[in-house]
Amino acid sequence: QVQLEESGGGLVQAGGSLRLSCTASRSAYSRSVLSINAMGWHRQAPGKQRELVAAITSGGSTNYSDSVKGRFTISRDNAKNTVYLQMNSLKPEDTAVYYCNADEVIATIPLRSWGQGTQVTVSS
Repeated sequence: QVQLEESGGGLVQAGGSLRLSCTASRSAYSRSVLSINAMGWHRQAPGKQRELVAAITSGGSTNYSDSVKGRFTISRDNAKNTVYLQMNSLKPEDTAVYYCNADEVIATIPLRSWGQGTQVTVSS
């Protein structure tokens, strides 16, 4: 399974910006080569279900939720196994724990790994 380390969350005022990063790696005990397909970001606000924010394939195709289109940008550095989420024009409703995910296929079985989550709080 992939290990994911997230960073970049924090507290920001409405209208501000944050940049989240997430780097994927294998554990020191794994001998499998890292081969990730899609990566992305989901978020979960208190009392709500986890929802997709943005996703990007290894080829660079992107997908965004309607609520963040035009404000958030997902990008990826395949050489560094890192995905970024640039969040601009933040709104209080963007407040949530943001989770990074990485998708791979092992022996024809799709597998999704999750990061621990990073808190984003937008004050009004």
